[in-house]
Amino acid sequence: MEKPGLIVAPLTPFTADLDVDEGALRREIDYVVRDCRATMVVAAGVETQEYTYLSLEQRKALIRHTIAFVDGRVPVMVGISHPSFRTAIELAHFAESLGAAAVQLLAPLRPFAGPPTHADLIAYFEAVARESKLPITLYLNPGPGADVSMADTIALAKLPRVELIKESSRDLARVSRLIVEIDRAGHARYFTTMQMLLATLELGGSGATMPPPACEIARHIIDAFVAKDHERASALQQQFALFPSKWMHRGLAPVMKAAMNLIGVPVGDPYPPYASLSVDEIAALAAVLRTTALAKRFSVTAAA
Repeated sequence: MEKPGLIVAPLTPFTADLDVDEGALRREIDYVVRDCRATMVVAAGVETQEYTYLSLEQRKALIRHTIAFVDGRVPVMVGISHPSFRTAIELAHFAESLGAAAVQLLAPLRPFAGPPTHADLIAYFEAVARESKLPITLYLNPGPGADVSMADTIALAKLPRVELIKESSRDLARVSRLIVEIDRAGHARYFTTMQMLLATLELGGSGATMPPPACEIARHIIDAFVAKDHERASALQQQFALFPSKWMHRGLAPVMKAAMNLIGVPVGDPYPPYASLSVDEIAALAAVLRTTALAKRFSVTAAA
């Protein structure tokens, strides 16, 4: 995968029966691969993809459809996070059988409460690594997963099979240190969030992971950075100052789904009982998006 990298986690569209809407998913994947030029796509890997509402068989179907719709255009990384390392291994074998390029594994909480110890974390990742040949992405997201210390993150990055890291914090002190001690030290590729993208690139990190349509703005930032147009890169990065933070009290998935619907790549509403943004919030979101690199999408939608 090229560096800087843009790893995209497509949102999961649902039918009225709460199955995965395959047609909407295919159109969305075409958008993130063709228009956003994702360098890797994530299947059922992050909570914004709402995969946690799916049964194991539905989750496998989402993974299968994602890989099929990407159709070899870019690598696909499959989320295998699960409290049971045996289920994670089952998903890793499934991903491998479908031709996935890597797997993504959330640093787990202990099911009987309390944060995992250093030994717990190492043992969990080593158990999965022994059973799968695929590179592992260490996924760091406190809340659904463990709050992993910097020392333990560095230790996990040194495991032979851990080749990428997805960092969800917006903590510049943490990010800058781990870029130096992990990515620049050659242990693993280190990816952050949309809010940290430009800072990550300037510090020598590998890029960021995010859902659409934020990834379209991110693609412009990466292109400007690579072209050494730092003024444009900075101006584009500022577009993430308001989007999505002004509506994050609603949750990232509802905000991103509303944004996708606005730009003409419909992905429906959040999985119930969670609601979309209100009419007034959607109007305010549209006004902000019209000031970003997504503005042109509105004219295309209006014309259609």
